[in-house]
Amino acid sequence: MSVDLTRPDEQTRAALLDLESRRQRALVEGDLETLDEIFDPALVHIHAPGLVHDKARLLEHVGTRRAYVDIARGDLDIRLLGDVAIMVGPISNVLRNPDGSPREQRGVVTQVARHTADGWRFVNFQLTPLGEEVWGKLPSELAEQHIDDALEESA
Repeated sequence: MSVDLTRPDEQTRAALLDLESRRQRALVEGDLETLDEIFDPALVHIHAPGLVHDKARLLEHVGTRRAYVDIARGDLDIRLLGDVAIMVGPISNVLRNPDGSPREQRGVVTQVARHTADGWRFVNFQLTPLGEEVWGKLPSELAEQHIDDALEESA
């Protein structure tokens, strides 16, 4: 049996965007109670350098390190597979280094949330940092970019 990916209705999309906003605020504020509520017990969180945390270790990390200064997200592409949501989009984190100095980390994130009796909960987070694209754009990407550039010029 196959299940098709669908786009969420407005109410579901709003609930998932609110869940992500709550995650961002809680990380910056060090609000472990909120994080405990919105992270599923089965959470797997993969940081940009490849460090993998389960829920307990991520809560310890946030509470001990207090590394998150600011988090900004771009437009999120959200798709549903039954009671599971897959959310993909850009992220920009301002983080505090161990010496207190700030650094910015930009990348693309894939998040997975599942709908439970208590609402949506995150079960997975993977941040891939932006890096050099050694192969360059595909022909189809160049064509899309050309169309986008032409539309901007005509506006």
